[in-house]
Amino acid sequence: MKYISNWNFLLVILLLSGISCKKQVNVYDGFEAPGLSKIWSTDRMVSNSFEIQSAIVRKGKSAAKITLRKGDTFEAGIGKSKSTERDELLEIRSLVAAEGIKYEYQFSMFLPDSFPIVNTRLVIAQWKQYCPKGICSDDSPVVALRYVSGELYVTLQNDSSQIKLYRLKDEIRNRWLDFRFTIRFSKQRNGIIEAFLNDKEIINYKGPVSYTEKRGYPSKNWYYFKMGLYRDLMPEPMTIFIDEYRKREIVE
Repeated sequence: MKYISNWNFLLVILLLSGISCKKQVNVYDGFEAPGLSKIWSTDRMVSNSFEIQSAIVRKGKSAAKITLRKGDTFEAGIGKSKSTERDELLEIRSLVAAEGIKYEYQFSMFLPDSFPIVNTRLVIAQWKQYCPKGICSDDSPVVALRYVSGELYVTLQNDSSQIKLYRLKDEIRNRWLDFRFTIRFSKQRNGIIEAFLNDKEIINYKGPVSYTEKRGYPSKNWYYFKMGLYRDLMPEPMTIFIDEYRKREIVE
């Protein structure tokens, strides 16, 4: 049975009741406080995987460090899907993105030079569409930032297929990667994904950015953001550093 959290249960209530997030989203976390900010949920990580440290930072005096170890937040596979493990920062439910509204996300990531290069599914940031029914519970994230076999790439998933919007095979370890994504989730042609890496445009996509009712989703959808380390099972640990997170709603 899939892992079900209190966060997911509350989001079900949010969806079924038709309540929307009326307050405009505009949050920032530089990871300067001694503990985890209240804009994050710990439902997707074990307590000892996260720490605030000052040895590797993008800006300010400190940054987040996440270390994924074998068996962390284990989730058994269903059907053909493989079992997984993860340690991820999950945005709290009041910050979830609503369909049809444009949002900007910024975050910086650092993979140390010791980060393993392996042919194992690894997602370091993802935008997941909330599924209130079992038929879609094992769907891939709508948008995902992945790092597999030394290749960094961004995927877009819809009802029928997954496409790679961007691929980079250059060495990315041991340097900060500054990402900026502008996304409008939509089942229509007005969906948008615009992305920059270190101030260079890497994606300019217009079209559907969502699953549809055919996959068991409601007519009005919500999408939540997670970042950290999510992978298929493997014995070797992984560590990632994260800094300078921002999310804001863009008024049009």
